[in-house]
Amino acid sequence: MSRHKLVKTMNLDDELDDFDGADFDDDYNGPEDSQLQNGIREVRTILGPSVIVNERSIEDALWHYYYDVEKTVNYLLQQQAPTTSNKHVEKNKVLSTEKSKERCCHAPISAEGFFLDSPWRHVPPERRAKIVIEPLFPRGGLRGGSSGTGDGKMSKLAALAAARKKKENDKHVSSDSQASNASVNMLEKLNTMTEDSETLGMRAPANFGRDTPSVQTKPLSINQSRKYPRKRGDLSLTATAGNDTPEEIATPAGGSENSVQEAIPQSNPTASPSTFAKAMFGDTQDPLPSAMPPIQSLTLSSPRVLRANAKIDPFAGPSPDDVVAKAQNSSKGAKAAKKAAEPATNDKAKINLAADIEAVAIDGGPKPRSKNLDVLAEFEKSRVKNAANFVVIGHVDAGKSTLMGRLLYDLKVVDQRTIDRYRKEAEKIGKSSFALAWVLDQGTEERNRGVTIDIAVNRFETSKTSFTILDAPGHRDFIPNMIAGASQADFAVLVIDAGTGNFESGLKGQTKEHALLVRSMGVQKIVIAVNKLDTVQWSKERFDEIQQQVSAFLTAAGFQQRNIAFVPCSGLHGENIAKRAEAAQAGWYTGPVLIDQLEASEPTSRSLDKPLRITIADVFRGGVQNPLSISGRLDGGSLQVGDRVITMPAKETAVIKGIDVNSEPADWAVAGQNVILHLTDIEQQYLKAGDVICPPSAPIQNVTSLTVKILAFDHVTPMHVEVHRGRMQIPGRITQLIAILDKVSGAVVGKKKPRLVQPGFIARVVVQLDSAVPLEAPEKVILRAGGQTVAAGLLE
Repeated sequence: MSRHKLVKTMNLDDELDDFDGADFDDDYNGPEDSQLQNGIREVRTILGPSVIVNERSIEDALWHYYYDVEKTVNYLLQQQAPTTSNKHVEKNKVLSTEKSKERCCHAPISAEGFFLDSPWRHVPPERRAKIVIEPLFPRGGLRGGSSGTGDGKMSKLAALAAARKKKENDKHVSSDSQASNASVNMLEKLNTMTEDSETLGMRAPANFGRDTPSVQTKPLSINQSRKYPRKRGDLSLTATAGNDTPEEIATPAGGSENSVQEAIPQSNPTASPSTFAKAMFGDTQDPLPSAMPPIQSLTLSSPRVLRANAKIDPFAGPSPDDVVAKAQNSSKGAKAAKKAAEPATNDKAKINLAADIEAVAIDGGPKPRSKNLDVLAEFEKSRVKNAANFVVIGHVDAGKSTLMGRLLYDLKVVDQRTIDRYRKEAEKIGKSSFALAWVLDQGTEERNRGVTIDIAVNRFETSKTSFTILDAPGHRDFIPNMIAGASQADFAVLVIDAGTGNFESGLKGQTKEHALLVRSMGVQKIVIAVNKLDTVQWSKERFDEIQQQVSAFLTAAGFQQRNIAFVPCSGLHGENIAKRAEAAQAGWYTGPVLIDQLEASEPTSRSLDKPLRITIADVFRGGVQNPLSISGRLDGGSLQVGDRVITMPAKETAVIKGIDVNSEPADWAVAGQNVILHLTDIEQQYLKAGDVICPPSAPIQNVTSLTVKILAFDHVTPMHVEVHRGRMQIPGRITQLIAILDKVSGAVVGKKKPRLVQPGFIARVVVQLDSAVPLEAPEKVILRAGGQTVAAGLLE
């Protein structure tokens, strides 16, 4: 057991009970005791009998100074000195107290004598301080001025202030005297009216005294006592408007001054309204009547005169809410009448002004102007290279992105430094073989997952043609993106994995679906790149097997045999792509390489004579100078800078501010080219992917119902579907199955209005859309339901 646990478990009560104190001895006798006694005797001898010190003090001093006799004696003598002085002080205090008692007994107590013994009364004159308090303001009455009564001369500013102050005081005195005289006259008139009412004993009419002649009464004398205090301020009471003095009121016969004085009512006269009252209720005052009825029988004809015992009904008049409501109604009526009285020309002017203001477009730069070029003539003279778009399709992990990356690398579009950087980044995440695929897969999610998600676009040129690569995703979840890429393609490149088992699984998966989709979108030429043939040692038998099965399938899907080409290649090693394979095992193939097949598959015609049609692929900000830009492919027609176009289905017009063809600025563009249009005079909310740009003279129509001739890939019934055309994706439903058609002649086969269309059959159906979209014949659309492609068709 450790000592900590032992202490923790110790019982202190038992330990204390066993302790009897035998280890301690109070009677300690040792060498130090004899030394202490010797020291006490030496200190006594030195101090002598005159110094009285007890033995305990000597022992403490010796113990403190370690038995040093000299230090002990000095300490004891210092302790004795204050005692003697203190005794003298106490003796002096006693004497002063006795003297003060004798003084108190013989002399009376006074305030001055009470502080005679205060210490501050005995300060010498030379040590007394002189306290001078500076005045808050200069003595002249104005800051910066001199004193008017002092030694200095009064300044001009001080003299002017004194004159103004004196003038104001004189004015107040005169106004007070006038107010007092007016108050006395009014009280006399009230007294006279009271006596008249008592003598007559009848109620005076409301307009009593308005037109009666007036007689001047005798005012109160100065010696007579005043019953009402004089009120300061403006007390000038008026009997009629515009008079400074009240009207004269006739005094009845037999009246005396005493009776007038006694009949003064015990109420203050009405003063003039205050400034606040004038602001609230106006500056006019109700004039007092020249002859007022008796106070005891006075009717409430004016709010200024009240009876002493009058009972006022608080609900007799309108309530404050009624007053406010009435005022509001009157103001509304006045506004309505004023508005109705305005001439019609003013309304038209306001409407026109508002329209002009809305028509003003806020734009930082000048309006683009058209050069009025003949675009077709300029295109023929330019001798530009042929442009072709091809979409790369195939099953997932067939090596599509790697094959295109190798093609760009062999054509020097991508340098070795970029490939090395991609390879180093791919090795960090354990995907070193994806370095070439990252040339097209630029997204972080695409690189982490190792699959293409959206259409990847890149360009390269040969000696004859400018190509645009549209790398489509192979996963089934991204079929809508693949459809968007196929809608812009002139031909397709189908990549097939030649590995054992991979070809068979791909043929059952997205290889077949992709081939059917591109054929349904109007693609007629297709190049089949049999990739990864190096994994089977460039086996010719494997290549022939794949060629036989794929050719049969494509021919059944609608491709002609002359438009189908096969190329054995290896995308990872770059064999038979831009240069022929060097391996001896691949010597059996002597046909053209992939790049040669691409140049042979370029389109031969352009839709230059058709109206302008551009399907928007993306809406973005092109830069500071071009805040709103769109990208897409010209399906038909031509355009130039300064042209005004209309966007459908929003039906909003815009002006083409600039054109980029293959990322290069241009003044015009024709069908078949991939362009970026910089627009102005339109808001971004009216543009979205899938919309169509067309000329105002020949706009495309917005439709909600479609009649489509479809090729069924699955069982088709009246059902909900999604209609795809390029980037456009709109929900709808098949409302009617009109008939089954013959594949060759297109004639109706069997009975009309079938209930079901089986896979592989052609039928005419009606599709109802949830909203209006820009579509016209002969557009090609794809019908999907539940994540599966059920049919593809042509608008009629």
